[in-house]
Amino acid sequence: MKIDIKKKLLSRSDRVKCVDLHPTEPWVMASLYNGNVYVWNYETQSLVKTFEVTDLPVRAAKFIARKSWLIAGSDDMQLRVFNYNTHEKVASFDAHVDYIRSIAVHPTQPYVLSSSDDMTIKLWNWEKGWKCMQVFEGHSHYVMMVNFNPKDTNTFASASLDKTIKVWNVGSPVANFTLEGHDKGVNTVDYYSGGDKPYLVSGADDKLVKIWDYQNKSCVQTLEGHSQNVSAACFHPELPVILTASEDGSVKIWHANTYRIENTLNYGLDRGWVLAYQRGSNDIGIGYDEGAVVIKLGREEPAISMDNSGKIIWARHNEILTTNVKSGIEEYSKEGERMTLPVKDLGSCEVYPQTLQHSPNGRFVVVCGDGEYIIYTALAWRNKSFGRALEFVWATDSNEYAIRESSSSVKVFNKNFKEKSGLLSHVKFSIEGLFGGVLVGVRGSSFLNFYDWETGGLVRRIDVVATNVYWSEAGDLVTIASDDSFFVLRFNRAAYNEFIESGGNPGDEGVEDALEFVTEIPESIKTGYWVGDCFVYTNTLNRLNYLVGGQVNTIAHFDTNMYLLGYIPRDNRIYLADKDANVYSYNLSLTVVEYQTAILRGDTETAESLLPQISHDQRNRVARFLEGQDLKELALEVTTDNEHKFDLALQLNRLEFAHEIAKSTDSESRWRILGDVALNNWKFNLAEECLKKANDLSGLLLMYTACGNVDGMQELAQKAADEGKNNIAFSCYWSLGDLENCLNILVNTDRIPEAAFFARTYLPSHMSRIVALWKEQLVKSNKSKIADSLADPQEHEELFADYKAALLAEETAKSKKTVTPSIAYSELKSDASQQPELKESLTANDSTHSQKSMNGNAYEDELLSAPDDERIDETMSHLSLEVNTTGTGSIRGDVDFDDASSQATQEPEPVKE
Repeated sequence: MKIDIKKKLLSRSDRVKCVDLHPTEPWVMASLYNGNVYVWNYETQSLVKTFEVTDLPVRAAKFIARKSWLIAGSDDMQLRVFNYNTHEKVASFDAHVDYIRSIAVHPTQPYVLSSSDDMTIKLWNWEKGWKCMQVFEGHSHYVMMVNFNPKDTNTFASASLDKTIKVWNVGSPVANFTLEGHDKGVNTVDYYSGGDKPYLVSGADDKLVKIWDYQNKSCVQTLEGHSQNVSAACFHPELPVILTASEDGSVKIWHANTYRIENTLNYGLDRGWVLAYQRGSNDIGIGYDEGAVVIKLGREEPAISMDNSGKIIWARHNEILTTNVKSGIEEYSKEGERMTLPVKDLGSCEVYPQTLQHSPNGRFVVVCGDGEYIIYTALAWRNKSFGRALEFVWATDSNEYAIRESSSSVKVFNKNFKEKSGLLSHVKFSIEGLFGGVLVGVRGSSFLNFYDWETGGLVRRIDVVATNVYWSEAGDLVTIASDDSFFVLRFNRAAYNEFIESGGNPGDEGVEDALEFVTEIPESIKTGYWVGDCFVYTNTLNRLNYLVGGQVNTIAHFDTNMYLLGYIPRDNRIYLADKDANVYSYNLSLTVVEYQTAILRGDTETAESLLPQISHDQRNRVARFLEGQDLKELALEVTTDNEHKFDLALQLNRLEFAHEIAKSTDSESRWRILGDVALNNWKFNLAEECLKKANDLSGLLLMYTACGNVDGMQELAQKAADEGKNNIAFSCYWSLGDLENCLNILVNTDRIPEAAFFARTYLPSHMSRIVALWKEQLVKSNKSKIADSLADPQEHEELFADYKAALLAEETAKSKKTVTPSIAYSELKSDASQQPELKESLTANDSTHSQKSMNGNAYEDELLSAPDDERIDETMSHLSLEVNTTGTGSIRGDVDFDDASSQATQEPEPVKE
């Protein structure tokens, strides 16, 4: 029997005494001789959890997944329970009076069995505070293992060094019966989980493995092959194999029906101690002296096949079952839901099925397994032919098939199941794979040769390591899958026939024009199927995709592995199965595929004729496809999705159309996007409307500032103030020259220090009011000392340079406030210098400030020493400086101003001497 074996984890550690696999997470738990319990993720190869249980060996540990627990038994005679998510110790108690050897968890009840060197087995109930419900006595030596019967969970079996196996009932302290036959101590026992055989397997220190019929209480078979003690033995829950581990360092895989050794594994980790499996999985955990290993046996892909009418046949062990998707097509209510289908028994198979495959016309089904093939009729399940083969493939016309007998022999048979002698006898290289379809594909070590079914002649050699080959129904397209990508080629039979008829010699490379490269897609295929000129496939990322003319479209995403069964045109649906042969379906309209194919070929007439046949729920998918082909005008006509229409209209610069869509949906985000695009296209009226609808005050500020829109700026200032967007309101008022409102914003937002500096610079007439507010604020903050140090300019005019001149300049600026072009600045300057009141004030200040005042600085000294005209000019310029006094550095957003002068309101720190 051919079994694929893949190593998923090899982790070196101290001696492993027990392993267990988690039922839902990719975790393997290993309990070690050094007293620790480790949990590895065998998908990521990482250690995810560590439990320091004790300083003594932990010989037994199991997951209790439904409680998020793990339970461990150690040589200090205690059982300990941990929550593996929180690492909390849930329970710890003395369980036995000697070393604990084994633990078994009941699959449904709150029961745990433990066995010990004290020769007893105990049953514990965690719902009753880990109360011991029963003690089972009867063994006369160490009890090495206990295991529940999966078919009758009220019974369990135990293995002991007293050379016996005992079967017990949970409710009775006395064993039901004893199996004797080993010459030395028995280390392991396990039940067969299938329903067809009442078997047990055991392994012992006599180096033997025995298969027992526990109903007849007899030994069915003895397996010899290990050279040291057999430490562990188990039936695989899914495959017809028995696994055994021994102190000779090897793990042997035996056929469960023929009892032949199929494979022997040795990972060089010294003695093997334990095996673990999980129902529903092909993963196996192995514990050694020097670490733990996880391997995967066989394929997860089920042995299942569907014909063109929707009839499905699959294997459950040796039983063959059937159903039809027609009976469940009305049952599904949601895309991708599991279909409820009536299942019928079709018969059984003499070999263990590893693959099932309908002939292309659906009349026959071939079953492959155990190195043999059997051809059955699909309806009556009658045996039509059989033989030895490693692989079997059908020809597209169903009249022929080929088999690979060995790495050096491929045979072809006709529709009467007779061999076409010598057809491919000229194939001399080592044959590693065989593929069917329009041509026979024979894989070598690094290439794939295609041969003609009729003549056996070489058609073409392709230098690729192929994992699978998929042919279209028409036979003109072929997909060749490799490990990390797949290729689509076009087969030109006419070119091949013409070359052969003209007397050409294909040689070792074949006919170059026979296969033409179409495209390569960097994805790894799991399963594939051609629907017309569309290739549907599942990939390793668990996606269902289809390929049309070089463009990949995704139909669905999966949480688990899915396998394509086929496509039924009458249903417009793709059918898939999971590893448990549950069937799912997804919609794929053949009309849509034909439309896309016509578009890619440039056949617009055919595409136009097909469009009315496409249902409205498929139009959006078609529109996305058209957009991907840069046919945006056509996509805009086809799509029914307003959001997609809006995006396409913007891409096509059809702003009025986008405007209509935005009005119908009234979405702020769409108005904002449309406003930005309108600005870029100089559509200012449209942009203003969109920005107003989007309530984009920052955008309006930018636009009004650039356009010099005074009315708009005033309206925006009021709206921003009402909405509390103070930065924008301040910027608007500043741009408008409305200094009083700027000051009011600073006061209303409790920015009194900034307001004081602002008034000192631009509105000196408001300084007294603001200083009073500042003092009041400081007093409330218990900063009276600082408040007392603040001077009011009306009361202490001598402390403020040019105060009267500033007042007069403010008054003059107010009286002359108007919208004036910048070129009039020199005229205004000359006019200001002619005012005698202002000149007189400045002259009077010369004598007052002959020395530097308290608030004086170099700038003031320079100003006072300057001619009158320059000083008036400087004073006026303070009233028109466009400086952001808030310290924020930004006018966008609605956050409050930064307190740039907060340090001025702090108590002074004492000076260190």
